[in-house]
Amino acid sequence: MRVEGEPRSRRDRPAKPALTRAGIVAAAVEIMRAEGLPKVTVRRLATDLDTGPASLYVYFRNTAELHAAILDELLGTIPPPAAGGDWRDRLERMLTDYTVMLFEHPSLARSALVTRPHGGHYLDLVEAMLALLDEGGVPPGQTAWGLDLLLQFGTATAAEQGTRQESLDADDQWDALLDTVQSTSAATHPHVAELAGQLVAGAPEQRLSWGFRALINGILATPVPTS
Repeated sequence: MRVEGEPRSRRDRPAKPALTRAGIVAAAVEIMRAEGLPKVTVRRLATDLDTGPASLYVYFRNTAELHAAILDELLGTIPPPAAGGDWRDRLERMLTDYTVMLFEHPSLARSALVTRPHGGHYLDLVEAMLALLDEGGVPPGQTAWGLDLLLQFGTATAAEQGTRQESLDADDQWDALLDTVQSTSAATHPHVAELAGQLVAGAPEQRLSWGFRALINGILATPVPTS
């Protein structure tokens, strides 16, 4: 019988669940959703999982690799392309879903600019997009290079917009930009003055859609260099 106040023996404690890669990533995603990606470190995760950092280094060599796994996990939330319909529409839908997912996690979007995911969900996403480009008759080289360009555009857009959304003076900055563009003198900057309205026109979703369309059409029409 254990006397009240005595240190509890390890044998009396309930056994901790075995660590798994999936469980570690799930815990990391939970921290990111609650506190942002910068809070997701190997040491912080080890504390939350009641283990030592060395136990996690078996699965992830460093924090960057852990962040790549978080990105791959969230890529699994992107629905596959719908069957039927124009291939451009379906590709744009997937790219938009990718961008919106990152937009909801600005710190992850910024990390995705330099992080290289290599998990199963990333491969599924790439395979689906390559298949759509192939369906549209895009030559193999343009398909391979074009995919990288499309994902870069979506990632950069999400990082930019998400970061602005976090800014406390985002509205003031936008107002200052509007004032600068709309008050530009035609005598000194004739092209800016002529296109002032169009330079700041369009809702973000319209610009995103147009950007993807411009890239898709450009990829279809632009051969990759052969030498």
